[in-house]
Amino acid sequence: MQPNAIKIRGIDDVIAYLDSRQGIVGRAATIWWLALGGLFLDAFSNSALSAGLGPMTRNLHLTAGQVALMTSLASWVAIAFNPIGGWMADRWGRIRPLILAKFLAVVGAVLVVFAPSFEMILVGRFFVGAAYGIDFAIAMAVLAEFTPAKLKSRLNTWQGMWYAAVCTNLLLALLFYSWDVGDAIWRYSVAATAVFGVTILVLQLTLLVESPVWLARKERLDEAAHAMTRIYAQLFVAAPKHERLPVLNQARRGAANVLLIFRGAYLQRTILAATVQIGQSIQYFAVGWYLPLISATLFGKDFAQATIGALAFNVFGIFGGFLSPWIGRKLGLRRASAFGFAMVFVMLLTLGLFHGRMPLWLAVIVPSLFILFHSGGPGANGKSLSSLSFRSELRAGANGIIGALGSIGAALGLLIFPLFREKYGLEHTFLILSVVPLIASVICFVIRWDPTRTTINPDNEPDAPQFENDKPAIAETLRPAAGKVN
Repeated sequence: MQPNAIKIRGIDDVIAYLDSRQGIVGRAATIWWLALGGLFLDAFSNSALSAGLGPMTRNLHLTAGQVALMTSLASWVAIAFNPIGGWMADRWGRIRPLILAKFLAVVGAVLVVFAPSFEMILVGRFFVGAAYGIDFAIAMAVLAEFTPAKLKSRLNTWQGMWYAAVCTNLLLALLFYSWDVGDAIWRYSVAATAVFGVTILVLQLTLLVESPVWLARKERLDEAAHAMTRIYAQLFVAAPKHERLPVLNQARRGAANVLLIFRGAYLQRTILAATVQIGQSIQYFAVGWYLPLISATLFGKDFAQATIGALAFNVFGIFGGFLSPWIGRKLGLRRASAFGFAMVFVMLLTLGLFHGRMPLWLAVIVPSLFILFHSGGPGANGKSLSSLSFRSELRAGANGIIGALGSIGAALGLLIFPLFREKYGLEHTFLILSVVPLIASVICFVIRWDPTRTTINPDNEPDAPQFENDKPAIAETLRPAAGKVN
C-alpha cells in the first residue's frame, strides 16, 4: 500500500468521500458540466424546429396534422429509448451510451438539414428522439453520482441549461433571418444543432470518466479506485479482497430490476417523480414549446417580432431554471413542484379566461410568469427526483422508465396543442390544459417523500425488507468512512 493512498472497501467509502467534498471542482466539475452540456444539446435539438416552425410550415405546406406528427415524433420515440438508455447505463456503464446518444443526435440533425421531403424529416426526428431518450436517462444519473449530498438540489441546474439552449436557438434564428434566407431558415437552425452535437461528442469522448459510484455498486472496486484517482487527482486503491465490504441488496436481475421501483418504499418515490415529470412535460411542450406561435398572435406574423417576443418569454426560463437549485434547497423538491404547479395552473387559467381581452403588457407578463413558475419549480424537479431517489444500479433504469412517462406527456403536449388550437381555439386550449398542473399540484402536496429532506442515501440504505426476493441484508448499522492508510 502506497503512503497517503485512500483505501476503498466498498460503495459506502465511495459515497463517504463524495459527500465529504465541499464542492464540485477539478475533473469532477468538468464531467459534471459536460453531462449538462449533453442536456443543452438535447434541449437545442428539441427546440431547433420551434423557432422556425412557422416558416417551415409555409415552406413545406404542412397541415396541422403533419405539424403535430413531426413535432411530437421525437418524444414518441424517446418513450422507447428512455428505458433502453437506462438499461444500457445500468448494464454497461454511463459513458458509452452517452457517446452513442451524441452520435445519434448528429445523424438526426444532418438528415433533417438535407431532407428533400417531409418523410425524411421524420426519419431524422426519429434519431433525435432516440438520442434524447438515451441521454436524459443517463446524464441525470451522472450528475447525481458526482454531486455531494449537501448539494443535491444543484441537479436542477439542468433546467437553466435547457432555457439557455432555447434562447440560443432563438438568437441564432434572428441571425439567420438577417441573412435573408427566407422560409428555409429552419434548415439553418437544425444545422447549428449538428455543429453543437459534434463539439459535445468530441469533448465527452475525450474527457468523461466512468462513474465510481456505479463501478462500486457493481463491486468493480479496482476500476472505481482508478476512476477516482483520475477524477480527484488523489491516489485511491482498492482494499484487499478480505477487507472489502459486500454491497447490500445488489440488484442482479438485469432488465427486471426496473420492477423494483414499483415496490415497497420506492413506490411513492416513483409516483411522485412520475407525476412531476409527466405534468411538467405536458404543460411545457403544449405551451412553452409553441411560444413562438403564441408570440405571433400577440406581436403579429413578422418573424423577427414574434421571435423576439418568444425570446423575452424564455429569458424568464433561464432565470427560473438557474434559480431552481436555490428554490429546491429552501422548499425541498416536492414542495417546490407543488407550489410551481399551482402557480402554472393560475397562469393557464388566466390565459384561458382573459387572453383575448388582456392589454398587451399583461398578455406578455402572464406567459412570462408561466415560464418562470414552470422552470423554477416542476420543470427541473421530475428528473432530479428520479435521479436522487434510487440506488445506483437502479438509477438510470428508473430515470429511463420515468423519463419514458415524461416523454409520453411531451408527445401528448406537442400533439394536442396544434390540434386543439385548430378545433377549440387558443383560449379553450389553455383552459383544458390547466387541469394538468392542478392535478399534479394536489398529488405533490399529498406525497411526503423528498430526497433533499432526508438523511437516507439510496446507495447504502438498508432496504432489503422491502423486496421479498432480495437476499437478506447484512446487519450493519454503521460503516467506517473512507480514510487514509499509512
